[in-house]
Amino acid sequence: MEEKHSAGLLMFRRSPAWEFFLVHPGGPFFARKDYGVWTIPKGLIEPGEGALAVAAREFEEETGRKPADCGLAAEPIPLGSVRQRGGKLVEAWGFEGRWPEGETLKSNTFRLEWPPRSGNWQEYPEVDRGGFFSLAESRRRLNPAQVEFLDRLLQHFEPA
Repeated sequence: MEEKHSAGLLMFRRSPAWEFFLVHPGGPFFARKDYGVWTIPKGLIEPGEGALAVAAREFEEETGRKPADCGLAAEPIPLGSVRQRGGKLVEAWGFEGRWPEGETLKSNTFRLEWPPRSGNWQEYPEVDRGGFFSLAESRRRLNPAQVEFLDRLLQHFEPA
């Protein structure tokens, strides 16, 4: 079985305290879950694709906005990779950005038979909401493996 490998972007702002842009997975499995399930916008890398290009594409697919429209102008900050509990490898980059005040996400969708084996196929957004959260709140909401990305980003800015 081939390893699942995803790539994503962690947008942040300092206004004046650190805040991080996270998204909540859509669909019935996550509808009543909050803490520990939020994520950075990310998606699977297909054979032959570059990880950073996938991260940018997935950001747009999951939020409805291009990273460049949110402030990504230069090379993003490499944050390395983490392995999530289910075995998926997630590679990430950080960038300082902004989200238009009051604008909601426009995520792509997926089809799912729900309830299972019911024959009833429904369409759900890949992510159903997103926003900026403080460092402490981001630590609570994020998938536990992805919390490492916050620490790596903060280390990048610490004076040597």
